[in-house]
Amino acid sequence: MNKYQVVEDYLDELIPNPKCELDYFNDYSLLIAVMLSAQTKDSRVNEVTKVLFSKYKSLEELKNADYNDIKEIVMPLGNYTKKAFNIIEIARRISDEFNGVVPTDREILETFPGIGRKTVNVFFVEYLNIPAMPVDTHVERVSKRLGLVKGNASVLEIEKELMKNIKRENLGKRHLQLVLFGRYYCTAKRPQCDNCELSNMCKYK
Repeated sequence: MNKYQVVEDYLDELIPNPKCELDYFNDYSLLIAVMLSAQTKDSRVNEVTKVLFSKYKSLEELKNADYNDIKEIVMPLGNYTKKAFNIIEIARRISDEFNGVVPTDREILETFPGIGRKTVNVFFVEYLNIPAMPVDTHVERVSKRLGLVKGNASVLEIEKELMKNIKRENLGKRHLQLVLFGRYYCTAKRPQCDNCELSNMCKYK
């Protein structure tokens, strides 16, 4: 049994039904939530988006929102001045340029402010069910510790390596499992190595 199969079997045992922890109700609410989640806990993003989307109930309202008001709402998050601008501009572009529907072309999406490859990958795999492997800090850490990728691999190299070794139909599930495993078990500090069945293949020191 190869190392990928060992890891996948353990993740299925530990986290059999992984779910995205960001709250969203449609395409643009997910895109904005993922953008806001950069360098921030999902739980904190959910607190902010609950206020944001209850006050501004449509793209039209969001794109015409007062910048200072949006900035006040997202202040609990890191880099809130830029994120406030991004919210308004993302809403404007979706509303004005794409008839209120988030475009599904990667190149177009990556021209949106605050939207990079990882955010697009999350949107693809979570909302559109398009096979993708978003690589965040948790996925990167776990993949390197378990030897699934080289220790000096870049984010793009990690994405390609994982996609090469994981079945396409399982990519969405594996992404969420790796994220949750890194978030709650294989944490950056004080990981739960004593209770981990993968400790024998882990490079954590």
